[in-house]
Amino acid sequence: QVQLVESGGGLVEPGGSLRLSCKASGSIFGLYTMGWYRQAPGKQRDLVARITSAGSTNYADSVKGRFTVSRDNAKNMVYLQMNSLKPEDTAVYYCNTYPWQRSWPWGQGTQVTVSS
Repeated sequence: QVQLVESGGGLVEPGGSLRLSCKASGSIFGLYTMGWYRQAPGKQRDLVARITSAGSTNYADSVKGRFTVSRDNAKNMVYLQMNSLKPEDTAVYYCNTYPWQRSWPWGQGTQVTVSS
């Protein structure tokens, strides 16, 4: 089955950094555009970054210049380097295909909390 497992979240002070990792199952991982999504309590799940199979990236305006998405197709891994973190970045972060498709279930996500 397709599975996604996120890791790397934690509690950091404003201005700090975290590196999130996503491990995906499946031998066709490299064919998909992958995205990082986040959801704060009481809010919608929003796409914050995406990366094509060839490595082209796009970012939400709220994270542009601070976050960097990358991937290693050989390892079925997607990463999100998060720098200059702000309290408003606090959310559960998920990885998945973009656009999302129902055959790729959402993982547990990883909690990022930015607080002083």
